[in-house]
Amino acid sequence: MKRRNFIKSTAAGASAMLLTGTSNMVNAAPAQSEEITHYVLFWLKEGLSEQEITDFASFFELLREIPVVQSLRYGRPAKTNQREVVDNSFTYNLLATFKNLADINVYETHPIHLDAIQKYSHYWYKVVVHDSCL
Repeated sequence: MKRRNFIKSTAAGASAMLLTGTSNMVNAAPAQSEEITHYVLFWLKEGLSEQEITDFASFFELLREIPVVQSLRYGRPAKTNQREVVDNSFTYNLLATFKNLADINVYETHPIHLDAIQKYSHYWYKVVVHDSCL
């Protein structure tokens, strides 16, 4: 009987936390110490040669030099099976991680990042950024 009451009270407490937003899992703002994942999709302009598209990868190599970047990977769309939920319309993607929110804020305004954007932005017509905390 005690176990049944414990389960009921625990479930009721968890439900109340979710409804009121008091759980630190619900509506939580990223803490300063949470790792940040920076995922970016690039659509390059029509008419670029395959060599120009390949050369665009130098943009990512410049970003790799920024000291606050923990990891950086990039690539072209995979030739996965076409499905309604798969979008392979982009030309390149970038996946970078940062130790925390402060580091990605440094990255966003770092001279290497700004110079790389200035040098390579004429290649793209669209960029979409997704940042998330882990």
